[in-house]
Amino acid sequence: MTTVIKNVAKADIPIPGEAPRFTPSTLIAAMNQTLEYAYEGVLLVGEVASYKVNQGKWVFFDLKDEDSSVSCFMSVYQLRVPLEDGMKIVVRGVPKVTKWGKFSFTVSAVKPVGDGSIKKAFELLKKKLEAEGLFSPEKKRELPKDITKLGVISSTGAAGYADFVKILNARWGGIHVQVAHTQVQGMDAPDQIIRALKYFNERSEVQVIAILRGGGSADDLSCFNDEELVRAIAASKIPVITGIGHEIDESLADLAADVRASTPSNAAEMLTPDRESVRYVVESSISRAESIIIGKINTALEKIDEPFSNIRRLIKQKIDYYGNILFQKAKILEALNPEKVLKQGYAILSGKVSPGSVVNITTFDKEIMAEVKEIHERKNVTK
Repeated sequence: MTTVIKNVAKADIPIPGEAPRFTPSTLIAAMNQTLEYAYEGVLLVGEVASYKVNQGKWVFFDLKDEDSSVSCFMSVYQLRVPLEDGMKIVVRGVPKVTKWGKFSFTVSAVKPVGDGSIKKAFELLKKKLEAEGLFSPEKKRELPKDITKLGVISSTGAAGYADFVKILNARWGGIHVQVAHTQVQGMDAPDQIIRALKYFNERSEVQVIAILRGGGSADDLSCFNDEELVRAIAASKIPVITGIGHEIDESLADLAADVRASTPSNAAEMLTPDRESVRYVVESSISRAESIIIGKINTALEKIDEPFSNIRRLIKQKIDYYGNILFQKAKILEALNPEKVLKQGYAILSGKVSPGSVVNITTFDKEIMAEVKEIHERKNVTK
C-alpha cells in the first residue's frame, strides 16, 4: 500500500503575526501606562521595613506582609506623618517600573492604621512639634466676646454637627454661621480641612473658626494628627476652637488650636452665653439696683422735711424710668428666644441650601434631616 503525501504550498501555511518590538525605555513606558490605567489610586496596606530618607528629599521603605514585600518611594514633602520600621500603614499611590527595570510603588499619601501605629506616629510628631514650640501656651489666644460671625468646618451630615447647631441656637440667637462642608475622616480629610481654613483666613469674615467632629475610633480621628493640618491650625490668623471626638480623645489638632472643647456640643457652649443665665443676671441686677436706690432715698428722706417731698417724687420717677428701661431689655431677651418662635409653628433651617444637600430642620418638638430637591425664588417679595 502506497501512502500519498500531498505537497502543501508554502502560501497555505498560516504565519503568526510579528511580535511587538520594544526598546527597554519604550517597554517600561508601556508597562507603566498599563499599570496607571489598571491600578490608579491603589491603597496598599502593610508593615514598614527598611525605612530611610535619602538626601533629605526622598523616602524609601518596603511594605511587607507575611509572604511578600513591595518597594515604596515618595517625596519627603509628601510624608505628613512620621514613620518607623514595624509600623502598620496604608498608603495610596501607583505601581510603577523604574528605569532600571525594578518594580516599585510610588506613594502620594500615608496613613497609620491600628492603635499601636497611630499612637506611635502621634507621639513622634508631637515630640517634633513641641520642640518647635508649636503648642506653646503663650501662642494661645482667647476667644472674642459677643461672637456674631462664626466659621465652622465639619461634615454637615454628621451627628456632631447637628448637636453643635442645636445647642448653639438653644443657648443664644443671632449668630451668623458660615459652614465649610468637608470630610472629617479618611486620607482626603486633612487637605479639605486645610483648604477650608485657608478660605476663612483669606476672607476674614468670621471672628472664630470651629473645627468639629463627633466621636469615633482612633483610626477615624487619626486625620487630625496630620502634620500639615496641625501647622495650618497653628498658623491661622483667626482664633481656632476644636471640638473633636469625646473628652478622652486628644489629637494634635487640639493641641495646636487656641481653645480645645471636649466635644462639638461643648464647643457650642464655650462659644455662646446661656440665655437663662443672662436673664438671671439682668433680673438680679435690677433687683439689687432697686434696693440700693430705695435705701439711699429713705436715708435721704430722713434728713429732709415735708417741703422736699417733690424731690422724692422726682427721684421715684427716675427709678421708674430706668426700671422700665431694664424691663424692656429683659423683654427683648425673651423675644429673642427661638423656642418661642418654634411654638408658633415656625421652623429653623440650618445647613448649606443647594439641590442635593442635606439640611437640618428644627421644629418645636422635632429634629428633621431633609434633602433639598429644588430651589425657587419667591415672587412678589419686597426687598
